[in-house]
Amino acid sequence: MSKITFLGAGSTVFAKNVLGDVMMTPSLQEFELALFDIDSARLKDSENMLNNLSKTSGSRCRVVAYSDRKEALRGAKYVVNAIQVGGYEPSTVIDFEVPKKYGLRQTIADTLGIGGIFRNLRTIPVMLDFARDIREVCPDAWFLNYTNPMAVLTNVMNTHGGVKTVGLCHSVQVCVSHLFKDLGLDDTGVQSKIAGINHMAWLLEVKKDGVDLYPEIKRRAAERQKEKHHDMVRYELMNRFGHYVTESSEHNAEYHPYFIKRNYPELIERFNIPLDEYPRRCVNQIEGWAKMRDSMVNNESLTHERSHEYASYIFDAMETNTPFKIGGNVMNTGGLIANLPREACVEVPCLVDASGVTPTYVGNLPPQLAALNRTNINTQLLTIEAAITGKKEHIYHAALLDPHTAAELSIDDIVSLCDDLIEAHGNWLPAFK
Repeated sequence: MSKITFLGAGSTVFAKNVLGDVMMTPSLQEFELALFDIDSARLKDSENMLNNLSKTSGSRCRVVAYSDRKEALRGAKYVVNAIQVGGYEPSTVIDFEVPKKYGLRQTIADTLGIGGIFRNLRTIPVMLDFARDIREVCPDAWFLNYTNPMAVLTNVMNTHGGVKTVGLCHSVQVCVSHLFKDLGLDDTGVQSKIAGINHMAWLLEVKKDGVDLYPEIKRRAAERQKEKHHDMVRYELMNRFGHYVTESSEHNAEYHPYFIKRNYPELIERFNIPLDEYPRRCVNQIEGWAKMRDSMVNNESLTHERSHEYASYIFDAMETNTPFKIGGNVMNTGGLIANLPREACVEVPCLVDASGVTPTYVGNLPPQLAALNRTNINTQLLTIEAAITGKKEHIYHAALLDPHTAAELSIDDIVSLCDDLIEAHGNWLPAFK
């Protein structure tokens, strides 16, 4: 029996989406669904949920929970990664509260910025442990990474882990549909092209029947900006730089130096920026899970409809050799995006079939978009340098080059903040020289 291994299977709702999709896919019926999580209670919850779902769906997939990670991986053909190292408490709380002492505010802090840097630093060692196990017990497996920070972790697994890895993010999948819904447009039959880096990929083309829809999009967006709404940052970026960006306004507010500024507090109100948004979401999710747990975990009548998550479609394409197009995070090998660094991880259209994941060539991004991407890539690559070398100076470099952090703090304060975060995270971080 072939095996799909899910690391971080205690993420029960996400496991239901991904592995429930597998159960709905005819070509994947003979697979073992191997579950692993360091939280044994959450692992048991997901096992119960999936066993109930298997019965109601009539799936022939076999659900097996493992207490040994290497055994969960042994012989796997596909590996899905959905871990979060350090969780909400203590790590996410630290990532937000320590920078606040310096006057540095954040919204999500899971991709870039000072929070993204430190989430990377505590996650990369765990990912490299995964890579060592994979090279030993399932060296030919495809690794599907859903964990943020997406670009850095996918880069590390490919470059330093020696594992065939593609990073998958929801923002590409929903970019056009959400934009059109917000502007009251019909996206039926719309053709689009998206490329860039994760959470900062660009809607390069958007057409219907050969007609460029950007003029109408921009006209409607300008009208929307006259009143407060949830996507004001992205519409402002589109107005100034010419293209819509894939990830949400709350994310992009902290990827740029223009929006969250102590000396211009009115910008927070003007662009409707939700500071401390991610901690609020965490609290709400924790409370929500407590209310819904029993109805999902112990529901013997639980059902599932196949979602739009890429994973099962990727597995199916590889198993049946039926081509499927995704927006994937891959290395910029051969200069897929010619005006971005080749050592960067980029987000581009990819073709999936029995031969694996084949990225497509994009060429040059518009120069202003490539320039914005490079400001984020600088911090990403230096964060990797810090994690691989163990040198504290590269943590400083990564933070000093982060657009939002550098716009708000002095050199001395940035270095001091990094030191405080290293101390606060304690054993969650490796030792830095």
